[in-house]
Amino acid sequence: MSPPVKAVPNSPNFPSQVDVVVVGAGIVGVSAAYELARRGVSVALLEKGAVGAEQSSRNWGWCRQQNRDFRELPLVLHSLRRLDVLAQETGEDLGFRRAGLVYATRKQSELDTWDAWITKAREYGVRSTMLSGSQIGQKLPSLSGAWLGGLQSPDDGHAEPALAAPAIAAAAGRLGAYVHQRCAVRGLDRQAGRVAGVWTEHGRIACDRVIVAGGAWTSLFCRHHDIDLPMAMVTGTAMHTTAGPKAFEEGIYTPSLCARPRPDGTYTLAISSRGRLEITPQVIRYIADFWKPFKNRLPLLKIRMGRSFLRGPQALHRWHEDETSPFELIRVMDPDPDPGLMREAIAGLRAEFPMLASLQVARAWGGLIDSTPDTVPVISTVDACPGLVVAAGFSGHGFGLGPGAGWLAADLATEAEPVVDPFPYRYSRLVDGTQLNRPGMM
Repeated sequence: MSPPVKAVPNSPNFPSQVDVVVVGAGIVGVSAAYELARRGVSVALLEKGAVGAEQSSRNWGWCRQQNRDFRELPLVLHSLRRLDVLAQETGEDLGFRRAGLVYATRKQSELDTWDAWITKAREYGVRSTMLSGSQIGQKLPSLSGAWLGGLQSPDDGHAEPALAAPAIAAAAGRLGAYVHQRCAVRGLDRQAGRVAGVWTEHGRIACDRVIVAGGAWTSLFCRHHDIDLPMAMVTGTAMHTTAGPKAFEEGIYTPSLCARPRPDGTYTLAISSRGRLEITPQVIRYIADFWKPFKNRLPLLKIRMGRSFLRGPQALHRWHEDETSPFELIRVMDPDPDPGLMREAIAGLRAEFPMLASLQVARAWGGLIDSTPDTVPVISTVDACPGLVVAAGFSGHGFGLGPGAGWLAADLATEAEPVVDPFPYRYSRLVDGTQLNRPGMM
């Protein structure tokens, strides 16, 4: 079942020409469109379904720097600074609060890893603090059991996935961006090898820059243009509970659950690193790229054959720009949640927070998470296609990165000075034989 997401109106007019087209209206795409419009750049934001209806409304809502891969820290720090001011700047409610984030564990190995991370993270200006078992008890008096210790970041927080992307898209529209939903981009129009426009289901739009921020659909879009983008998809499960007492204010991680309180008294709930991996043509195509980084995670994933083999972003597709594309066949990707993970998560919440023992699962959904081999996103130009910027592969942590990633994509599209060093996010590392670093902490 799709989670609810705030509706955004389409623009009254459809453009024939703009400076930049943004493909995909998730949190990254809407942020790129907003930053471009704020700079006075003519931009069209095009979405095959509805703004924020796929992974940008299906995530946990966490906006964190704690325990991130160090390659992402400069970008997420900028993103959090943007989130601090976007509500006032746009006049829209994103539901963002720096409520803090607490990790708790009974494993010494996790504490050692977190302690080592903190030492290096301080070089970036990150404030995280190790907690003893007794400090965990003081910080979370409603958490049951004995804990060895934990980690706390007071500067992290959360926003509301149902509100954030629509809020930024609406603000972009007020600044002059064209916003069009149920408008799939079927492909690029290339002349002399470079971008000259896009072909949509409603006609051609001339432009000389395109940002593709299509989430799980991005690899398929690129492959249509003979651009190889190694990506793997894992289906995650998340849920909202019924309303209950306020057991904590922060986002909470334990080995059994990840949770955060919502304004209506309910909780968003999931289990870290658990999900479903379906065997598809895309998985087979990129198995060599993903074997090393994924083999340690395989015990946490359910592997199966499913409908994704024949339909959706991981299947084999061929089409021409003057005919219906795969993007029009599935307007909103809405995978089934995993009932087993739902039961585990609610059982973990009841066991670890006894005051929430009466809570039930009110709504659950699946989400397709696009990952790169090193779990670091691609935010990059593509040498083989001048005028193209790709922003995808956020590996399940794009919601908090979204405003910063959109800003960086806008910089690259307009050849502005990049807000952070784009080198870690370069596309070429995935295809030029670069020895990829092992995935960092996520």
